[in-house]
Formats: sequence, C-alpha cells, structure tokens
Amino acid sequence: MRSSVFLNGRFLGFHDHGEKLAHELRDKRRKGELDLQANVAYYAKTDEVFINTDEGRARRPLIVVKNSKSTLLPEHVEKVKQKELHWGDLVKRGIVEYLDSEEEENAVVALTEDDMDERTTHVEVDAAGMLGYVSNQVPFVEHNMAPRVLMAAQHTKQALGLYAANFNLRTETRGYLLYYPQRPLIQTKAYEALRNYKRSSGQNFVVAVLSYYGFNMNDAIVLNKNAVERALGRSAFYRSYASEERRYPGGQKDKFEVPPEYVQGFLGEDAYRHLGEDGLISPETIVPGDSVLVGKTSPPRFLKEISALDVETEKRRESSVTVRSNEDGIVDAVMLSDSMAGNRFVKVRVRKTNIPEIGDKFASRYGQKGVVSLLVPQEDLPFTKDGVVPDLIINPHAIPGRMTAGHLLEMLGGKAASLEGSIRDGSSFDGDSQEDYEELLKKHGFRASGEETLYDGYTGRMLSAKIFVGVIYYQRLHHLVSLKMHARSRGPVQLLTHQPTEGRAREGGLRLGEMERDCFIGYGAASLLKERMIDSSDKTVELVCNKCGSLAVSDKIKGAVFCPLCESSSISEVEMSYAFKLLLDEMKSIGIFPKLLVKDRG
Repeated sequence: MRSSVFLNGRFLGFHDHGEKLAHELRDKRRKGELDLQANVAYYAKTDEVFINTDEGRARRPLIVVKNSKSTLLPEHVEKVKQKELHWGDLVKRGIVEYLDSEEEENAVVALTEDDMDERTTHVEVDAAGMLGYVSNQVPFVEHNMAPRVLMAAQHTKQALGLYAANFNLRTETRGYLLYYPQRPLIQTKAYEALRNYKRSSGQNFVVAVLSYYGFNMNDAIVLNKNAVERALGRSAFYRSYASEERRYPGGQKDKFEVPPEYVQGFLGEDAYRHLGEDGLISPETIVPGDSVLVGKTSPPRFLKEISALDVETEKRRESSVTVRSNEDGIVDAVMLSDSMAGNRFVKVRVRKTNIPEIGDKFASRYGQKGVVSLLVPQEDLPFTKDGVVPDLIINPHAIPGRMTAGHLLEMLGGKAASLEGSIRDGSSFDGDSQEDYEELLKKHGFRASGEETLYDGYTGRMLSAKIFVGVIYYQRLHHLVSLKMHARSRGPVQLLTHQPTEGRAREGGLRLGEMERDCFIGYGAASLLKERMIDSSDKTVELVCNKCGSLAVSDKIKGAVFCPLCESSSISEVEMSYAFKLLLDEMKSIGIFPKLLVKDRG
C-alpha cells in the first residue's frame, strides 16, 4: 500500500514508503538542504504524510536527540556563553529545530536529559518552554492544578498596575493605575528576562491563613484597615471624554461656549458654573455625576426652508459633554487640539482615587481570588510576638480543595526573601525548593514550617493553634464595586416597549427573568409577580370597545371616547402590559385582527 502525500492540505500524489520519506525530509532540513520552516508529519494509522509550509503555524524550538544523546554538547553551551555561537547557528546546524503541532505528534519529547530513553527524539530547551507568556510569570506552576493556572493567567490580565510609564500623557477611554506597585519577592526567570518588574501589577502582602470570626467564609478576605490607609492596594481610575466642533451641510457648525439661556435644552446657569469663557472646564475641578465638562451648542437637527418674510435668529441646541451619571471624580487634564479635518477638538480626562472597600476584588497568582468582606482596624487583628500584623486574612479552606500548593510555597518563600532581603527564584521546574526556604527561615530564628504563634487583637490571649503566616504577591483586580454598584426605583424607559432600559450606564432596571418568574409562581407570590411584571415595568391602561373588541380612542378636543371601527361609545378601561398592546398592533400589521372580549369582574 502506498502512502498519500499532502502539501499544506492539498493532495500531491503517492509514495512507496511514507515513513522513510518523512525521515529523509527531516534529515535534509537539519542539514540545511530544505527550508527550516518546513514541517513533516507521518501518520501510520492512515499511512499519510503531511508537509506544512504555510504561515500562521505555532512552532516551538526543541533540541534534537540522536541515539539517546542530546546533540547540544557542553562545548556548544560554552561557545554560546562566549558569544562565539548564536541561536541561529544552532538552528542551522540542526542541533535545535522548530516543530509545529502536527510534527510534534511524531516526536517523543523528554523534559530533561535525565528522562531520555531509546525512543526519545527531542529534549526541551528549558522545561518552562512548554508554558506561555503569562503562565511563565506564575511561580511554582508545577505545584498547582492546570485550571488554577489558567485562572491565574486571566487574573494577571485584570490586575491593576503601571500599564504605561507615560500614562499622564495618554487619554485612555478607561485607565487603571496602582499607586505603589511593587516587584514580587518571588519571581520567575521569564519575569526577570522580560523586565516585567518595570510594569509591576501588585504588592507584597503579609498574609495569615486563618478564620476571622466568620467574616472570611468561602472566598471572602479580611483586610487591615490601617494598611489600606497607608495606601495598600490604592488605585486611580481615569476616564477620558472627547468632543469636536463638527461642520454640517449648509455652513453650520458646532461651537464650544457657555450655552446661552435661549438654546434648546438649556441645563440652567448652575450646571455651567465650572466652565471658563471658552466653554472648557479647568483642571483639578471636582466634578460629581452629570457635571458639564465641555459646554457646546449645535445647530438644529433639521434644516427648514426660510422664506423672505421669516426674520429668525438661528436656533441652536445644547449638546454639552457631561460626566457619566453614575461616576464622579476630579478633572485631571484638558487637551485642546485640531482634528484631521481641521476642526477644534477637546479631550478631558477625569481622575478618581479608588481606595479598597468592601466588595473589591483581590487575587494571588494562583487563581485564589477573593472579595473584601471587612476592613478591620489594626489593633483588632491578631499579631505575632514581634508585633507583625497581617495585611490580609485568607480562609484555610481555600487551599486544600483547590490544591494550590504554589500559594503556600510562595508565602513561605516570600517570608524567607523578606528576612533575607533578596528576591528569590520561583521559576517552574528549576526554581528554589521548599528546603531552601526552610533553611533560610531557621537561620533567622523562625519555624521552618512558616507557622507562628498569634495573639488575639481583642483579648490579647494567645491563639491555641499555630497559624501559617507568610508574604505573598497579591493583585488588585479591576472589578471595583464602585463601578458595579447599581440600584433604581424609577428611571428612563424604552421608546418602543415602554419597559425600563437595560444596563447600569443607562440607569436601567434589574431584570426579573423567566427563571425568577418561575420561582415566584412556584411560591405562589402572585401579588409580587404582578408588581414586578406590570406595575414596575410597562403598566398601561387602554380603552377597549365592548361591542367589537378592538382598541378605542379618546378625542381630547371633543372630550369623547369612541371606537373608530364600529363607532360605539360603550368603552371599558383595561389595565394591561404595554408589550401586550404592542403585540396586538404588530398582529394587525400582518393582517390578523385580534379582539379582546371584555367582561365585568363579577
């Protein structure tokens, strides 16, 4: 049976020995006779050879193994150190080669040279090479479950820090900035090599693994209020607002100014009190929600024909830029410029200081996320014999079920690093070991286990159990309660359905969905159901003809109520949902005539 050969997924033809062809092509690539970016895979089950040379393939470097021995020899390593050999030279000589995911199916990859046997085809350049950019920054990855590492990767992307050194020159739509970012005491080789410490996104917290009067049940965390007052986890939130003096057909244009009283939609003199003569607000002005940042007037939306007899002043409408209704802050910067079209263009950046509060989210680098449930004064928290008070208390139950041993190891290592005054290596597979940290702790007079005797802040009595206390890198995530908190009693409704608008930004209602409705029905809470679905939603009273069942009308001028279809004056008022009235209208539009049969409530 002959092997099928495919190039970039297209059938080329047949070959008598597919496996031999794959071996020969790989040898030619290693000798430099074939392009280094070509990859070859042979599938024995289907007897097919796939040759891939197309773009967009993820490829990774591996050291070639021949006869159970690595082709990367000590003399090569020495030459690389002396800068006589470079990475490109190793690839050209066939010592290192790049495999894509398809060719990797034919490879047996060893983690280290000690793991090699007669079947091994490649060995990892470094064990951390199997990890991605973000997961390589998490210390002690090999001590944690894979789902937790994925969660940690997500949290790293959400962490507040120094996202850009020129943040004060930029106008992000939303920007989050941590006040005092620190580099972690335990960091990986990748973190160091990529110089991510220059863009740190967290702080080193003293953490105790302890239950605190039930306030840190499940994933809740307790924070030291005094530490927060010393700027622990404090951040700034920036939001930018922009506006432009646009030109319209007919020679009309927008204008930045303090809107005069006669403009349509004038907000009142008080609304414009912070604006300068040019209609722009000054930096460092405190602005509550709905404050005007840029005064602006625009021409009317619709142009009408002006006859010779009309002597009208130009009507203008109010179109100022205001702060979002559910936000406040201080004006940080005002930038005036010209747009590409030559119009005047302004950007206003508003700054708000966010101090950690109940409901804010923190996470370690192991997917151990938690929400602040209590801010406790320092004097009420447990303390060690040296007077060290934890910044954060995490529940002991958070550790065993999730099997994040790396979290405990970093706490131990962070404690050792802070005593030693040095940054320790937490690289996956070849970083510092638990024994290294235990030795350091013993050297400084601490228990090797990291446990300490704590004293209760309220009573001063010694706690009967030994408590695990350490130093670990925590990140503040940008799920801030101040940007999520939402409530509504009355507010805007949609034009079409007359139901409350959706979303916090539009002052929307909190939706009672189908599943919640089912619960109310199950509990027989009929009055509550009516209140939610009718009274608080889109209740309307419609006129219905008793004779023909169609909707009647009210003539306000004549003061008469009648049915436009049968001209009957026997009309009833019926309470219904506006969405139902809308359904009736839509049914009429497709040629169905619905009738409502009205009876007395007898």
